[in-house]
Amino acid sequence: MPWYAWLILIVAIGSIVGGLLLLRDTANKVELTDEQRKRVAERNAEADAKDAQDR
Repeated sequence: MPWYAWLILIVAIGSIVGGLLLLRDTANKVELTDEQRKRVAERNAEADAKDAQDR
């Protein structure tokens, strides 16, 4: 493979990895109250029950 193909490949991989690292660094952690966590757990349980019923 010619040198410029390697260069393009390295730049493409570098931009993908750099974008993922930037996305990870700028992500905001969502703080939930106990009530919100309980509602989310209930919704997940309902969705799991519905999925099991649909099978």
